[in-house]
Amino acid sequence: MAAFWIARHAETTWNLAGRYQGRMESALSAFGMRQAFALADHFALALARGETVPTRIISSPLVRCSATALVTASRLGLEIESDERLIEIAHGTWDGRYRDEIAASDPERYRIWRQEPERASFEGGERLSDVVARWASFARHLASIDDDTLVVTHDAVVRCALVALLERPLANFWDVPVENAAYVRGERGNDGTLVAIEPCVTAHLASLRADTAAQAL
Repeated sequence: MAAFWIARHAETTWNLAGRYQGRMESALSAFGMRQAFALADHFALALARGETVPTRIISSPLVRCSATALVTASRLGLEIESDERLIEIAHGTWDGRYRDEIAASDPERYRIWRQEPERASFEGGERLSDVVARWASFARHLASIDDDTLVVTHDAVVRCALVALLERPLANFWDVPVENAAYVRGERGNDGTLVAIEPCVTAHLASLRADTAAQAL
């Protein structure tokens, strides 16, 4: 029975600034680098204890994910695979802009995104249904993998994954717990389905949990 972990990338400089990242690149903050090392330490200690750890790592191609994954990959002696299906939701015209400015200049779309996310549509971007479809395609691939696999991706993708794994409606998108460098722990069931065991593991972060309430999500 293969194990899997679905981690959100560590904190970025744009997370700190309250700026929408989407498909644009942003670097890990100094705090985010500490989070990435905490995640890697966690798996390295688990390996030393003889516990199940990743033997395969698959990441979104964006730097904030690959940089987070790289620390764990180095500790475990693994290569990082890249998969476009794990990329963040395209916020379209919101990408690169500040949350407070968006709330003021595009208030109705912002209200829908925050209160009725299943209805949101981004100009020049995606709908959540697009992310759900990408996750479903990747999940079928993940379910076919015999390796214990760490997946490093983005907030919207982790939320869509959790909604699917917990069999909740997409309207619950904001209700599932997601944090920087935290992860979903799961297993592939005997019938080949993916099962979430713990929805948001944060113990390895200790005092390194980021304030996600201030982020542009």
